Amino acid sequence: MKKSGRFLNRDLILYLIDMSVIGAVYIFVLLFDTFSGKKLLPFYCYAAGLAVVISVYLFCFLLFKVNRVIWRYSGGRDYLKVFLVSLLGGAISCLILNVYYDAVPVIYCVFAALVSSLLLVFSRIIYREVFNNRKMNENGKRLLIVGAGEAGSRMLGEILAHPACGLNPIAFADDDLQKLNRSIDGVRVLGRIKDIKRICDENEIETVYIAIPSATNEQRSYILEECAKTTCTVKILPYLTDIFEENDFIGKVRDITPDELLGREPIDIADKNILSFVKDKTIAITGGGGSIGSELCRRIAAHSPKRLIIIDIYENNAYDIQQELIQKYKDTLDLQVYISTVCDYKKINSIFAEERPDVVFHAAAHKHVPLMETVPDEAVKNNVFGTFNTAFAAKNNKVKKFILISTDKAVNPTNIMGTTKRVCEMLIQYVDSISSDTVFAAVRFGNVLGSNGSVIPLFKKQIESRSDVTVTHPEMIRYFMTIPEACQLVLTAGAMAQGGEIFVLDMGKPVKIDDLAKKMISLSGLVLGKDINIRYVGLRPGEKLYEELLMSEEGLKKTLNEKIFIGKPIAMDHDNFKIQLDELEKLVNKEGVTPLSVEKKLCEIVPTFKRYIPE
Repeated sequence: MKKSGRFLNRDLILYLIDMSVIGAVYIFVLLFDTFSGKKLLPFYCYAAGLAVVISVYLFCFLLFKVNRVIWRYSGGRDYLKVFLVSLLGGAISCLILNVYYDAVPVIYCVFAALVSSLLLVFSRIIYREVFNNRKMNENGKRLLIVGAGEAGSRMLGEILAHPACGLNPIAFADDDLQKLNRSIDGVRVLGRIKDIKRICDENEIETVYIAIPSATNEQRSYILEECAKTTCTVKILPYLTDIFEENDFIGKVRDITPDELLGREPIDIADKNILSFVKDKTIAITGGGGSIGSELCRRIAAHSPKRLIIIDIYENNAYDIQQELIQKYKDTLDLQVYISTVCDYKKINSIFAEERPDVVFHAAAHKHVPLMETVPDEAVKNNVFGTFNTAFAAKNNKVKKFILISTDKAVNPTNIMGTTKRVCEMLIQYVDSISSDTVFAAVRFGNVLGSNGSVIPLFKKQIESRSDVTVTHPEMIRYFMTIPEACQLVLTAGAMAQGGEIFVLDMGKPVKIDDLAKKMISLSGLVLGKDINIRYVGLRPGEKLYEELLMSEEGLKKTLNEKIFIGKPIAMDHDNFKIQLDELEKLVNKEGVTPLSVEKKLCEIVPTFKRYIPE
């Protein structure tokens, strides 16, 4: 009740002030009309005319709730409303006065309405500027805002209204030449984006906020390149669709994402083939809790599958994606999770026999190159024979399509992990050749940005802890793709599969890992060599300086999708391959098996397996 009373008193005071201003203007007009040559009327006539005007204005203001605004935080839309409602009151008053008060000239009424409207707007602007708490936090971090548009202006307004955020806005940078040297709330646009380093150096800037939510990743990459030349901490606003639902601009500022860091435009495939491939189908995903597997689950769940089956040996990851999907789709998604290893053929076969999936995505695999070098037998058991078990379970249960997730490390492999994945690709071609009911295919791509164990999360942790950033070699390069776009392309390739193909995804331009590390350090506001160092640790076992997406024997065949190609299958002796697999299985299950013996057997199966020796 006290709160309601306080607001009632506030509204009453505001209306009294407004009506006093309006009354003073109209008294002046009525008196001017009288003393400019007309007959002086009795007092009650003036009083009655003024009462009519005040009543009309008060009715309009109450009807449109003009004062239900916190004026110290008001904006252009609020002022426009006051102006228009005031003009409406003036128009109605003019009509009544011309009937009641001896035809007061319309020009006088129009003058009174305009002056009243302007005075009401100006009074509110003056109140906002004099009494609000928008002020610079002189002790806050010196801030440069990149982007002097609506987002940058609203961000500045929030910062000035909340000094506790600890920021002191010093300048804007914007490529719009018409904004150069102009100011917003006293903060000037001191240069273009290419001038960011100069602005930061001259004004001792500590933090940069990028407030251009409409920018593409390519444009953001250009801005980040300029920011990386400074020693400032850099944050960024997300995309338009993520921020304009709320006014909390400061709270929505976040770190740079991997795809923004590399300037990659996210691929968004509106492919009807994906919908027809997934909709009303039962889909099973092995390794469904991993980076690629969980994203496949998200993409598939969004395309209305009949049933989604997640198979994973690691219960925590499986649980996380299960709860995420339940939270999002509730009862609209038919979801089942199985905790199982693909190394157990009986279990996988029983799952497929019970669930009868239409499509299987095989994403389960050991993928860490250095770790697999020490236990090649485990890499073979999980990658090769896990794929063997899953593929034959799919064949025996007449699954319509089986899609293997492969890697660029399978091309001319130099490590155990890559070699096992190459054997998996050969296995898929072999099983496809003996299957009449199931289409088998593989999809090959490079490193995935932000996936578990990838280089960007590692660099981020090292930078946050101020420990040395470990780069294997200053010349190492890698191909990168974001998790969502990789999964979209996997689904598209799966829809295209006819049998035995190895689909190769366009990975874009290769990235130099050393440059990536230096850029991340700069954008974190640290100085390389002063605050933090890069330590070159040398190539790890099995690593090479660059990866290839195709074997020289394969060549490329275009598809209808410009991002997807098909590698021509290599001719292979299927009978001999089956014999080699049997020998490999006996070897890795033999007690006391040595890493060297496993490596030799893999060399027999994959002749292109050669250890990489850096120059």
